[in-house]
Amino acid sequence: MEHLVFTIIAPDQPGLVERIARCVAEHGGNWLESRMARMAGQFAGILRVAVPAESHEELLEALQALNQHGIRVLAEPCGPEPACTWRPVQLELVGDDRPGILYDITRVLTELGVNIEKLETEVDAAPMSNEMLFRAHAWLALPLAVSIENLQASLETLADDLMVDVHLRVDDGEDRAR
Repeated sequence: MEHLVFTIIAPDQPGLVERIARCVAEHGGNWLESRMARMAGQFAGILRVAVPAESHEELLEALQALNQHGIRVLAEPCGPEPACTWRPVQLELVGDDRPGILYDITRVLTELGVNIEKLETEVDAAPMSNEMLFRAHAWLALPLAVSIENLQASLETLADDLMVDVHLRVDDGEDRAR
């Protein structure tokens, strides 16, 4: 079995996931994991499948044929999983929205060698006012060489500049709020 990762984007429409799942199933593939969502009239996803080597090319052709329905699919072989030299940390951040806020946050994370495993963001109105709030929830891979205290200190400096609240939650379940 070969493992492949597909990224998908298409105008949102009923039956979209079913068409992709049918292609995978018709070629003996096994749907292993996926993350998919609809946003602003578009549907996007990433999925990992295992497919018999002899069906690999036929599956790719079938998925490319979905382009006639507006479904664009990009396929790549799975990369190697890195050795576990990190620990999981969750980051929650809330603050006044402004251009560049995500860049500022990700710049700090990158400087520390932190990898973003999953990221969810939104902008919505504050409950007691009409001011817009930026909210982020991220699942991070913190390198073992970087202490949680170092991450906390770096984010606190940023939090002071951006006027945001930052909460970190590490594997031990302890909540580190600022």
